[in-house]
Amino acid sequence: MDAALLGTALVIGGLLTVQASANLQLTKTVGTPYGAATLQLWVAVALLTALAALVGGFPTLTRIADAPLWYLLGGLASPLYITSGILLFPRVGALAAGGLFVVGQLLASVSLDLFGLLGLPRQPLNPGIVTGSLAVLAGITVIVRGPRRAPATVGGPGLPPPPVPGSPAGGGPAWLLLGLVAGAVLPVQGALNAQLRTAVEQPVAVGLVSFLVAAVAITAVLVVLRTLRRTPAPRWPSPAMPWWGWLGGLCAAAYVTGTFLLIPAIGAAVTVALTVTGQQLASATVDARGWFRLPRRPLTGVRAGGLALLVAGSLLVQLS
Repeated sequence: MDAALLGTALVIGGLLTVQASANLQLTKTVGTPYGAATLQLWVAVALLTALAALVGGFPTLTRIADAPLWYLLGGLASPLYITSGILLFPRVGALAAGGLFVVGQLLASVSLDLFGLLGLPRQPLNPGIVTGSLAVLAGITVIVRGPRRAPATVGGPGLPPPPVPGSPAGGGPAWLLLGLVAGAVLPVQGALNAQLRTAVEQPVAVGLVSFLVAAVAITAVLVVLRTLRRTPAPRWPSPAMPWWGWLGGLCAAAYVTGTFLLIPAIGAAVTVALTVTGQQLASATVDARGWFRLPRRPLTGVRAGGLALLVAGSLLVQLS
C-alpha cells in the first residue's frame, strides 16, 4: 500500500481540526456562527465548482435527476458539523470536541454496518469492534474529565474565558450530546454520498452537489433565525481577521474530495481509521500549543492516555 496515500489520509483528517479552528475565528469577526458557517460553505461550493470545471465534472450532474431525492440529504450533515465545531471548540477544547466527534462517528458507523442501513452491506459484530468501542468510550471519558485537573489558559486575544470549574471541560451534557450527534452525521453523510456517487459517478461532482445542498440549507437557517431575531446580523469579515480564518471552506472541500478519492485506492476502513487518527493528533497538538488563538490545554499524562485509547480503539474498530 502506497505510503504517500496513507500519509495523505492522516493529513486530510487533520484538516478537520484546522477547519473548525478557522471557522471559530471567522465567527468572531462575522458575529454569528450561522453566518460564518454560511460563508464558509459557499466558499467550499465556489472551490468545488472551479475544480469540477477543471476535471470535466459538470456533464455528470445531469444524472442527478435519476437519483432518489433522499440521496441529497447527506449535504445536511456539513452545516451541523461545522456549526457544532464553532460552538464546541472554545467550550470543551479541540481534543475533547474532536473526541466527541470520533465517538459519534464510531457509534453511527458501527450501527450502519450492523444493521446494513443506507445500502451498506451488513457486517456481524466481532470482538475487535466490541473491544475497540469500549476503548473509544473510555478514552473520551478520560479526555472530557481531564481538564478538571488541567485548566485551560488563554492562548491568544479575543478568546472566551477558561471552562467553568466543576463543569466537564466547561461544557454541560447538552454540549457533549451536540458533539456526539455532529460526529454521528458524518458516516451517514458518507453513506448517502456513496449512494449518490452510484448515480453521478464523478467524485468531485458528488462533493459539489453535497456542499451545494449544505450551503442552501444553512443559508435558509440563517434567514429564518434573522427573521425571528435569534441571531445577530452577520458582518463582512474585517481586515483584522487572520488570513487562515478563510481556510474552513478549503479544508472542508479538501476533506470531502480527498476521502472520495482515497477510498477506492486504500479502502474505506483504512481511510476512516487514518483520517480519525489524523484528526485526533491534530486536535491534541492544537490544544497543547494553543494554536489558532484557542485556549491552551496541556496534554497531561491522563489526557495523553485518553488520546491513546481513542486512537487505538478507532483503529481497532475500523480495521476489524
